[in-house]
Amino acid sequence: MTSPHLDPNRKMDFVFLLEARDSNPNGDPDAGGMPRTDPVSGQGLITDVALKRKIRNTVTLLNEDEKTPGFDIYVEAGVSLNSQHERAYAADAAGSEASQLDAQAWMCRTFFDVRMFGAVMTTGQKNRQAGRVRGPVQLTFSRSVDPITPLEAGITRVTPTKSEDLAKKDTEMGSKHFVPYGLYRGEGHFSAPLAGRTGVTSDDLAMFWRAFTIMLDHDRAAARGELNLRGLYVFTHDDKFGRAPARQLLDRVTVKGPGDATARSFSDYQVDIQDADLPAGIALTTLIG
Repeated sequence: MTSPHLDPNRKMDFVFLLEARDSNPNGDPDAGGMPRTDPVSGQGLITDVALKRKIRNTVTLLNEDEKTPGFDIYVEAGVSLNSQHERAYAADAAGSEASQLDAQAWMCRTFFDVRMFGAVMTTGQKNRQAGRVRGPVQLTFSRSVDPITPLEAGITRVTPTKSEDLAKKDTEMGSKHFVPYGLYRGEGHFSAPLAGRTGVTSDDLAMFWRAFTIMLDHDRAAARGELNLRGLYVFTHDDKFGRAPARQLLDRVTVKGPGDATARSFSDYQVDIQDADLPAGIALTTLIG
């Protein structure tokens, strides 16, 4: 029997908790790479785009050895989007005389992120485009429960960049931006009707949830040494349109912290899951927590 959260014919709403410890969870290029913050509340932010990038990268890693067809990545570093569209019109794909709908169907079958997240494939030559696809998975911005304290640390390197500078200086200065601690709450949704249009399968959902649970472990970097997934709670409806409003379900996951920027560990927070009286037709699966 297929687990509820692996059934593409069911609507899903989910909550996730990410922590940042002495790390920069999502730098803002408009602010010199400082951690993103809400200037009014002081809460930290992580964009949906940043998380989708991590999911895409993890799917690529997971499929590196097996090379299972259908798990290519459309938005891939070093590859132009137009060249991806043109692949659909190759002889071993939809063919040079394919219609845009045929090309779109091939893109959905071939690219995991097109099936799951959707894509705007209307660039390039007019006879080599693949239209627009609405994806069934949508993620929100993640917002820290409490205000964060973005910090900047000066660092030095014992060697200069240019050879001609060796005689003039021994070190070069730089900086790192980080958050001492922040617990971020984000939400996501899965639309079964849209999944039916793009051809999402149980294998796709299994890949998505696996990639989501391990994505931070394979995205470590000097600025992201301690990003951790602390919670992942999936509310699954027993039909494709849903049995209860998403907001009523998501609000059952509450997180209480100190209310200021003094937290320095996950133990400073209390996570409460109200699962005793779920509406009829709703199942809760705790993947992390």
